[in-house]
Amino acid sequence: MSKTVVIGSDHAGVALKKLLSDHLAAQGYDVVDVGPADTKSVDYPIFAARACDAVLAQNALGILICGTGLGMSMTANRRPGIRAALCANEFMARMARLHNDANILCLGERVLGQGLALAIADAFFTTDFEGGRHKRRLDLMESCHDRPQPQHP
Repeated sequence: MSKTVVIGSDHAGVALKKLLSDHLAAQGYDVVDVGPADTKSVDYPIFAARACDAVLAQNALGILICGTGLGMSMTANRRPGIRAALCANEFMARMARLHNDANILCLGERVLGQGLALAIADAFFTTDFEGGRHKRRLDLMESCHDRPQPQHP
């Protein structure tokens, strides 16, 4: 995994995106900000797609931030190859990496304090995938994208 971190948000996540970008850059990460640059209202799926593209192209880890983290995580997880984890504490962040090899951390600026958000990010970026039995489960997760989807009336 590279030392590149791709970060994106919507208008509700710009302040936390700036805080995390500065924090990670100070730790030696190359932070790639896919926008937006200000708090003018934007559509979060556009920025989630930009981040997912960059994470996959660069074999990097990423962070997506919106008001709750929910919209970003739902959007990102529709993408094959993306395993986005909405984390509300450090344990969830560690387990997302350790057992699920999550490649995008999703956070909600309106539900987390700055200190907790930094601690969650630190846990996420300092934990490696454990592999072993979890690799088999990860392969099963990825194979779900190849199966025909049920038709709903």
